Amino acid sequence: MNGLDAARGPERGAAIDPLRVAVVVPAYNESGKIGDVVRKVPRRWASRVIVVDDGSRDGTADEASAAGAETVVRHERNRGVGAGIRTGLVTAREAGFEFAAILSGDDQHEPDELPRLLGPLFSGSADLVQGSRWMAGGAVPGIPPERRWLTRLYSLLLRLSTGFPSTDGTNGFRALRLSMLDDPRIRLDQPWLDRYELEPYLLVQALRCGYRVREAPVTVRYHGRGTTKMHRLSDGWRIVRPLVLLRLGWKR
Repeated sequence: MNGLDAARGPERGAAIDPLRVAVVVPAYNESGKIGDVVRKVPRRWASRVIVVDDGSRDGTADEASAAGAETVVRHERNRGVGAGIRTGLVTAREAGFEFAAILSGDDQHEPDELPRLLGPLFSGSADLVQGSRWMAGGAVPGIPPERRWLTRLYSLLLRLSTGFPSTDGTNGFRALRLSMLDDPRIRLDQPWLDRYELEPYLLVQALRCGYRVREAPVTVRYHGRGTTKMHRLSDGWRIVRPLVLLRLGWKR
């Protein structure tokens, strides 16, 4: 298993130093939600919120700043969620942070659950902690039926591809050791990762490179129809694509 470990609960007793943690929030046209996301991040767990406004046409950036985001980076045009995450992680790394957590900009996640992800990093038992809505202690209020089986199907594909006992490979709530970005085998700068490919790529490459990957239970809240920006077919393929291309050796 290359030293991989699937966690079955949050790490207990690990002291979290917020000065070493940044929260990255990619956002595109999230006015009305992004302010709530920023305000909910407990500064006892993370000392900086980095919002990446990915070419929004509304007041996302201004709302994030007004809500207290310490750093707001703006893309001149919409490049994709992967590009937003990449910019946020690089910004955190350049600012000297050791760890980063990633939250969605649409208020799906619960920032109070950050210790579940950060605990294993601070205890030294993990390099990347993937949130899981399906583990004991996780929750999926309002989940549509198709999301229920699609997320489970992807986890099965990830298990078959990597051998990692994944329960939730598509969850956007995760935390990682930023030194992973210095590994030349993990190339987040590739243009094909600008959209939904980057998140599964990061997880798969962490596994392939032997980093310690764990899962921790989290909540994913679904706010109703029309809230997702994903297109089921095209973006579904983008999520599966890294599994296929990396396994075949066509991308690296």
